Amino acid sequence: MLVNKESLASIFTGLKTLFHNALKAEPGNWQLTAMEVPSDAEGEDYAWLGRFPKWRKWVGDKVIKNIVAGIYYKKNEDFETTISVRRNHIDDDRLGIYNTQATQAGEAAAELHDIIVDDLKNNAFSATCIDGQFYYDVDHPVAGVSVSNKGVKQLSSATAATAAASYGAARIAIMSFKDEEGMPLRLVPDVLEVPPALEAIAKKLCNADKLDDNSPNPYQGTATVLVNPALSSATGWMLHVTQKKSVKPFIVQMRKKPTFVSQTSPENEEVFMRGEFHFGAEARATGLYGYWQLSYGSNGTVA
Repeated sequence: MLVNKESLASIFTGLKTLFHNALKAEPGNWQLTAMEVPSDAEGEDYAWLGRFPKWRKWVGDKVIKNIVAGIYYKKNEDFETTISVRRNHIDDDRLGIYNTQATQAGEAAAELHDIIVDDLKNNAFSATCIDGQFYYDVDHPVAGVSVSNKGVKQLSSATAATAAASYGAARIAIMSFKDEEGMPLRLVPDVLEVPPALEAIAKKLCNADKLDDNSPNPYQGTATVLVNPALSSATGWMLHVTQKKSVKPFIVQMRKKPTFVSQTSPENEEVFMRGEFHFGAEARATGLYGYWQLSYGSNGTVA
């Protein structure tokens, strides 16, 4: 094939089409537990996460819930995936190998949201959220007292007692959360997220009518099971509230969505020195934790 601007434009238009087709075909699972918020700057301030807004009785003067700026600022990060195309392969009409790579690049770009959210989940026991505590912690400050959304129990479907001590305790914790004025948040968890090692136990707890010891299962139908192969712990598990329309447990801040980019000028230094053209994808984004009250996590270290 003759290598010139016209043939290069045609080649990379085809690769771009394959990239975008793969990008649109891979929705991912991130939307179940996370939400996307747009960013139009280098970073964004999430001071609004400092208060969980609820109604209160209007007695006397209104109680103003002040938002303190600068307490939870998240800067966007750069992401990229780049593939080189040998000039000789264009000369020899061997472009089929790059069609697969363009499709894979599109699939990788589609996974960006999941990658960001999975990173948040895998670090949730050691990364801080809006109140300065770890996202899953035992001492979130609420109205002068410490409140926990962290457990240590192994997820169990063995007996009614072990199920109550693990999954049941997580449900009770979330449904017991109150705001700064002592008003119930009225949260009901609905997604149980587990690594592959806990899939059978999770499905038994949420779907079966009986537990392992053949006793009635009081938790049947209480949550959807999400099996996440990207979770780094084989014993940890999480219970989420995902039905809130306004916010979810995890947030993807998106400054620049994955975009196909290419370097196709025959006069480029890379082409002259190495005989290579480049294509790939770029994005700017980051992740952050939403309200800690919307999730409960256990490291599963205690039987």
